[in-house]
Amino acid sequence: MPSLRSHNSALVLDLLRTAGEGGISRLELAESTGLTPQAVSKITARLRTEGLAAGAGQRASTGGKPRTVLCLVPSAAHAVGLHLDRDELTAVVVDLAGTPVAVRTAPFDLGAGAAEVVETAAAQVESVRAEAESESSGAGVGAGAERHAEAPGTANLLGVGVAMPGPLDHATGVPQRVTGFPQWDGFPLRDALAARLGLPVVLDKDTNAAALGLALRGRGDSFAYLHLGTGLGAGLVLGGALYRGDRTGAGEFGHQVIQLDGPPCDCGNRGCIEALCLAAVARGDLAEAARVLGAGAANLVGLLDIDRVLLGGRVVAAAEERFVTGVGAVLEERARGPVVPVTVADGGTHPVAEGAAQLVLAPVFGHARVFGRR
Repeated sequence: MPSLRSHNSALVLDLLRTAGEGGISRLELAESTGLTPQAVSKITARLRTEGLAAGAGQRASTGGKPRTVLCLVPSAAHAVGLHLDRDELTAVVVDLAGTPVAVRTAPFDLGAGAAEVVETAAAQVESVRAEAESESSGAGVGAGAERHAEAPGTANLLGVGVAMPGPLDHATGVPQRVTGFPQWDGFPLRDALAARLGLPVVLDKDTNAAALGLALRGRGDSFAYLHLGTGLGAGLVLGGALYRGDRTGAGEFGHQVIQLDGPPCDCGNRGCIEALCLAAVARGDLAEAARVLGAGAANLVGLLDIDRVLLGGRVVAAAEERFVTGVGAVLEERARGPVVPVTVADGGTHPVAEGAAQLVLAPVFGHARVFGRR
């Protein structure tokens, strides 16, 4: 779709998305973007021709001609988000508004070998896409809006965002020595999956994907998202933008050493916060797990001066209050200024997979700054 390649069209699309089903007028679009009314008219006419925008009725006159309002057609295009966890695979199809259309979750083995993982991931993408096609059949474009004779379904699939444990190189789409699975080092996963599916693929760390999704939901200008599940990692949003670092290796939060003579970690070091935290979880000592997690969070707050700490992952989800309270207590004890709030992240039912889909969608709506430099 040519309009998706235009910066000005992306600005208009983003405003249509933000406006929701209530819509927005051409005059409001011009005022918000700084574009001329003529330019907005051309862009919106093209978006309507391509099925990306539709009329959403008219607003009552305030002394002149009633204004026609336009809205985004969420079903006009879709993206797939894929979360490759160590023991579970989640695939989600989202529409242009970021709303999940179909979700599939299945047992998974990240260590099964590259060829098998690529085939399993591709099969799940194809299955969830087929499910979304079925769900989308006959769908309209929203209350009060024009209805297409035929719903687009997922024919316009923009690409697949893949999120997995790191470290990895987001720029090249190549995993490195993934903790516990060093055999992934150097495998061109992005390109292999793109070739298998015949679709564009973007690869990023699981924590980065979740943090991107949270940033697009407006969860603070600078925050750390701490994900405790089969491993422990962080996604960093600094100054409103996802921070990956020059070598896309930022956020290896779980492998900061906090006990020099501590237990061995799968990364090869000793006394890593991940090893200590997961050991406490394994023996059922969630208070200790929260205390250790809080120590690492306090280090981040002191180093980066962030606004808030957001917690997520399956371990946190199973005992939200205990982790929020425990981590918050450590931050309060170690605070040298205003106490940074700790909350559970509200990133949807499947925050990593949904965030992975945003790896594809964010550039479409001109969110280059939020998406990050690399």
